Amino acid sequence: MKTPDWNYIPNCRIPEGQTLPDGVIRYAAIVSYDGSTFCGFQRQKHSPSVQAVLEKALSYVADEPVTVGCAGRTDTAVHASYQVVHFDCMAKRDGRNWVMGANSKLPNSVALVWAGQVTSDFHARFSALSRTYRYVIASQESRPAILSTGVTWVKFPLRQDLMQTACQFLLGEQDFSAFRGAGCQSLSPFRNVYEASVYQSSNLLIFEITANAFVLHMVRNIVGSLIEVGLSRRPVSWIKDLLDGGDRSKSAATASPNGLYLVNVRYPDTAEIPDLPKGPLFLPDLEGRGA
Repeated sequence: MKTPDWNYIPNCRIPEGQTLPDGVIRYAAIVSYDGSTFCGFQRQKHSPSVQAVLEKALSYVADEPVTVGCAGRTDTAVHASYQVVHFDCMAKRDGRNWVMGANSKLPNSVALVWAGQVTSDFHARFSALSRTYRYVIASQESRPAILSTGVTWVKFPLRQDLMQTACQFLLGEQDFSAFRGAGCQSLSPFRNVYEASVYQSSNLLIFEITANAFVLHMVRNIVGSLIEVGLSRRPVSWIKDLLDGGDRSKSAATASPNGLYLVNVRYPDTAEIPDLPKGPLFLPDLEGRGA
């Protein structure tokens, strides 16, 4: 491979005005996974990760080592129906080759949904305009045996109307220190939430939130506090009080990762990443419900 005149690092954010080295192609892929048996997306030395199994499968198809970058490094046991990755290699493959080949080597809990070539300036993380998560709660008297790691169980009835009203305080750009996990390495606690709502489907409650980005454990920490509101243990205004105070110790415990799904990542139209229906698959079609 021709040596470029800058320090090329696979999957890096290409400096403005530069291109990939000759013969290197940048691809993107949409990946879904059940995160219950993984330590998270990011590769770890002593624990199974989505990144590790994905890179192994893609390397098999490429017949060369492949390293991926992702839109969001989901935590231990968190799921995704729409995770976006990108990777660089010299192998020339079409989308069907990548999907069929990688899926033949991936465990049943991980699957490529789509793959295709993208421009050299595309970056799964830095090109993203927003990310959407869904958190699924089974509000019922007995614990669910089916999908026990796919939903979070709350034994007592939840007031969806109260939780929905509380969501209004999450909107806009503000300091989310009250919902920021310990160990978060982000330089700023400020995030811009575009949409947030709680809606019901049968005995399931779904919290959906879209933002430009998220601090560590932000969604699960918000859900933990919204559940307190839904149980009528706290008033709706408590969410605003937490945000104004910025004290993580005053908010509720972090909700389980079991019900959390990364369901959409939005990019500029020029990126040509397909916009697929939001998951997870066991939910009915909720696209027309409104926010």
